Amino acid sequence: MHDLRKQALGLESGKTMSRKARSKLGTPSPGGSRSNSAAPSRNGSRVPSRNVSDDEGDFSDGTQWSTNSIDEMIAPGEADDEASETWISDLNDRMNEIIDRKRSSAEGREQTLVGFISHLTRHYAQDQIKHKMGELVPSILKSVKSGQTERETVLALRALGMILITDPRDEVYDTVADTFKRSINDGEYAAVKIAGIRSLSAATFYGGASTEEVEEVMDLFLDIVSSDGAVIEAPDNAEIVTAALEEWGFLATQLEDMEETTEAAMDTFVDQLESGDVDVQVAAGENIALLFEKSYTDVEPGDDVEKLDPNDVETGHGQPTMIKRYTVYRQKPLLQSTLDSLAKASSKRLSKKDRKQLHTAFADIAHTVEKPTRGPRYSTALDEDGREYGSRMKVNLGAGSVMTIDAWWKLARFQGLKRLLQAGFLVHYGFNEAVYESLPVVVDDE
Repeated sequence: MHDLRKQALGLESGKTMSRKARSKLGTPSPGGSRSNSAAPSRNGSRVPSRNVSDDEGDFSDGTQWSTNSIDEMIAPGEADDEASETWISDLNDRMNEIIDRKRSSAEGREQTLVGFISHLTRHYAQDQIKHKMGELVPSILKSVKSGQTERETVLALRALGMILITDPRDEVYDTVADTFKRSINDGEYAAVKIAGIRSLSAATFYGGASTEEVEEVMDLFLDIVSSDGAVIEAPDNAEIVTAALEEWGFLATQLEDMEETTEAAMDTFVDQLESGDVDVQVAAGENIALLFEKSYTDVEPGDDVEKLDPNDVETGHGQPTMIKRYTVYRQKPLLQSTLDSLAKASSKRLSKKDRKQLHTAFADIAHTVEKPTRGPRYSTALDEDGREYGSRMKVNLGAGSVMTIDAWWKLARFQGLKRLLQAGFLVHYGFNEAVYESLPVVVDDE
């Protein structure tokens, strides 16, 4: 594998990476063409892992598709082909094995899917798979519909997610959505339901779903959360509720106007702040912050700013820049009290790690609820020029470059991409147009 980290990310400080600049990241791995990649909507979006700190960003937060990450599923030796020139040949063999299911065993299909996912994770392989999509997708769907083992079904769902982000196509959502929904509703195992939630989210984002279909999927996820999983026959399963919360937030970044859906969503998320599971609480809190952030938009011609409450106007350089469009939650003082309590939680039932996670996350969330234009890890400390430092959440991209996550939509997008791509995030961010267009953020040199 060529050293993408060193080649790709020595960018001009404070500027987004242009297509021309990204084309010079280095010699792409075979299949590095991005000309046919579909770009998802960028209307009001967000994305990192909730565990990324000011000094962290090594993509080791542990977000995963199911109870086991793909890295854990890959057997020793199967992921060590990065320096080899034979990966394309091996990928072709895996695809042929997937397509030709005759006389294959469940164990054999599992191993084939593991190898296939490994290649699509660690390499950008659009050129390799695009001509076989018509055979690959139906064949893998068979393993989702009638997989003989839990592992085969989970891997099949994971494989389809990687296909979708490698070669996004507008017609794929219609092909896979019903099957994914059945895996969520009728799956025998929790891991299958979780993988179904993750895959349905990826299909909705990258498979050509309409705005109405995006909203329908988000409603399904909200039903799962509000019922604590009972609506899909998985009552009180924190992992399933967390997955639904996280993917709801990921999809919400595609919607520009959420005024009509905010009230019901807020009631559900506020209820989940009382959960006994820290991951559920944090995921709900991040969605709350996202909804407050979305209630503010740029000042437009015709806005009569002078008639607005000064507290509902954000200014920059003495001029109004953003204004509040609607009320997110009517019991805001009560919510702020809850958030402050979580930011200072000291229960003995919590581990030191969980307490730190709650304190860090909810301090940020509380700041945003108070002032919705502040993103995660916002610092009001002043620099030598008398300006606030602003967001200090950084993701280390290597070669002395960092990505600043200064908005909740960026946090949601990054977390969603990282759950999907895991160790392959940097490769896909460098070569996969669909991934870059999902998160075209400013990258700064340290």
